[in-house]
Amino acid sequence: MVNRELLEAIRSQLRDMADPERAAGAQAYMKSAIPSLGVRVPEVRRLAAGAVVRYPFDSAEQVRDTVLELWRTAGFREERYAAIDLTAGRLVATDLQMLPVYEEIIRDGAWWDFADGVAGRICTLLQANRQEMTAVILGWSTDPDFWIRRASLTAQLKAKANTDRELLRRVIEVNLADPEFFIRKAIGWALREYAKTAPDWVAEFVATHQGSISPLSRREALKNLPK
Repeated sequence: MVNRELLEAIRSQLRDMADPERAAGAQAYMKSAIPSLGVRVPEVRRLAAGAVVRYPFDSAEQVRDTVLELWRTAGFREERYAAIDLTAGRLVATDLQMLPVYEEIIRDGAWWDFADGVAGRICTLLQANRQEMTAVILGWSTDPDFWIRRASLTAQLKAKANTDRELLRRVIEVNLADPEFFIRKAIGWALREYAKTAPDWVAEFVATHQGSISPLSRREALKNLPK
């Protein structure tokens, strides 16, 4: 049930907007084996949104099929960004059947821009499907793939007052000893974001784990709090 007209529109417009000079710099910056077209992320997002308006999806199933088709056959990094952007619609916002799609993006993409690109989608799924998603996030927090573990840490970045503190605590604590930069950065990021809503809780968490939290995570977590 792939929306072929939509895919063709996205691919065609991306190539029309290609900037070879910028593409070289973008590929080097992302340390990417996948070629870049040099199209800026906001432009990709606008392009994808406009294509959906012209060629709307018929069903949630068609969204899933189209996203995976674009993701799996992408020849350029921006096509993969567009695939993620296609998941923004209400049709699949709370649909648990999107979870395998996001997991494939994280595992296969294996880089921060892809993993973080679906963090907000996972957050929405968690808010709408607490019981099911809490079990998933806890499972992800000990996964051998550190990009999946990072996704467990970033799953509540946008939750604000709806943050599940116990879930946040558990996914962080099980990863505190991990030396991986992207895990330590994500721990700090998750705490820094939640500090905007609950600064005292974050300060207490950092103090309680003073002996095990990395300097990077601690610095990021307390960045916006009074010294």
